[in-house]
Amino acid sequence: MHDVTVLILIPNAGDRLERCLKSVQFADDVFCVVDPDTSDGSDVIARRYSDHVVTHEYVNKANQCNWAIPQIQTEWTLVLDADEWLSDSLVARIKDIVTQDHGPNGYRIRRRSYFFGKLINHCGWERDYNVRLFRTDKSRYTDQRVHATVDVDGAIDSIDSPMYHDDKRNFEEYFATFQRFTSWSAKDLFERGKIAKRSDVTLRPIARFVKMYILRQGFRDGYHGAVLCGLAAFSVFTKYAKLWNLQRIASGGDERPPDITS
Repeated sequence: MHDVTVLILIPNAGDRLERCLKSVQFADDVFCVVDPDTSDGSDVIARRYSDHVVTHEYVNKANQCNWAIPQIQTEWTLVLDADEWLSDSLVARIKDIVTQDHGPNGYRIRRRSYFFGKLINHCGWERDYNVRLFRTDKSRYTDQRVHATVDVDGAIDSIDSPMYHDDKRNFEEYFATFQRFTSWSAKDLFERGKIAKRSDVTLRPIARFVKMYILRQGFRDGYHGAVLCGLAAFSVFTKYAKLWNLQRIASGGDERPPDITS
């Protein structure tokens, strides 16, 4: 049996994918799942580095991973996005972990992210840990559209050696996903019975900005930090505004104003 499979979900990411694939060539299998809407040649790049490339309809990350994980034959799975890559120190740590017979069933990996080309050192992003390495038969993603987490049957530990994330480079990239993610988040909340309060669209966004920009010292990241914290606050506002709109429609609210005759 192989030791570790790297599972990579691939959208249009041709300008970043190669760096990701080069960083995981130590793995016993690199399983690339390509979104059928991909049109920039990312699938061609994937086939240069892996002979395990398939196309599968993308609904959301959790759905895609839960479709792929049962097909993995190795004891360990490492999940990456196409715009992420591993540091050399993280590769060495993973190699050590997967050779051990005992220990935790999952690991949170520290992720360091770039925003508009700058490595963000504050805003709370420096504390970003995600469960990405886990024993294949002990783990499954939670059923939610956005920010799905991994349910691991057993103990979870942390790895400080970083992976890197080339996040949004410009406003076009940011807003290309903003609309979809805020809509998905609102739907997840709506389906769980969450009720949007007025404070959710007024105070909650302000609290997010204060937390990231002041308490998490986002101001130390300069203009990048200010823009990032402002967009994060706007994302919170939009998510809860969309939740309010779902509630309004569900209670019989009309999308259009009534006709008024004089």
